[in-house]
Amino acid sequence: MAHIIVVGNEKGGAGKSTVSMHVATALSRLGHKVATLDLDLRQKTLGRYVDNRTRYLAKEGITLPSPDYIDLPDIDKSTMQPGENPYDHRLSAAVSQLEAEAEFILIDCPGSHTRLSQVAHSLADTLITPLNDSFVDFDLLAHIDNDGERILGPSVYSEMVWNARQLRAQAGLKPIDWVVLRNRLGAQQMVNKAKMEKALERLSKRIGFRVVPGFNERVIFRELFPRGLTLLDLKDVGVQQLNISNIAARQELRDLIKSLNLPGVTVDF
Repeated sequence: MAHIIVVGNEKGGAGKSTVSMHVATALSRLGHKVATLDLDLRQKTLGRYVDNRTRYLAKEGITLPSPDYIDLPDIDKSTMQPGENPYDHRLSAAVSQLEAEAEFILIDCPGSHTRLSQVAHSLADTLITPLNDSFVDFDLLAHIDNDGERILGPSVYSEMVWNARQLRAQAGLKPIDWVVLRNRLGAQQMVNKAKMEKALERLSKRIGFRVVPGFNERVIFRELFPRGLTLLDLKDVGVQQLNISNIAARQELRDLIKSLNLPGVTVDF
């Protein structure tokens, strides 16, 4: 069985597709067979990222380890029973198709609540939730008081993850390893940053997730997307002298992959 990694939250702009592409490509570079799905059927940022990579590598005549990508297959609705959801069947068919060869299936979810996202969360062995380091994004996980000190209750997204965990338990599957990734961290130790850290620590014990550092805010991520490249590809495309920011970003990616504790993965880049 492939290990399923779901990258999701219900808020746009948290860097889900950037995290998805870097995790998938890092695993590919470590010698693992990785397949990807993009459940944002309208925007398909991850799908376009992979397509940009394919076209760029073909244009330059080079080969780099890369994840596979497929679109969700269409389903003949005449074969469905009354009341069955076609999106459930499309996702199930895609996962079944990829499981035959892939060690890891990475699913990038849209920044909104959809049926596909809901089902994908119940399939997750590892759930990665990128979160911008602000209380605006913290509200995705839980509601807090005006001072940012007291947690008032879980949010609708946390409740969806809870429901996904319940479904997995009923099916006899292992629990979801939920990882909240603090993304786009500021360089300075500000009061708000310290409050966020304490609030996440308290909430992690209450609703059951691990907190790991993600990426600092860096221009390089915007520059990589048009060519479909990641931080690990820079030297292979002619960037022999990495600047301090790029070196630090590679270390952040290395730390992230290590902290995911994925089965059979040894980080050596």
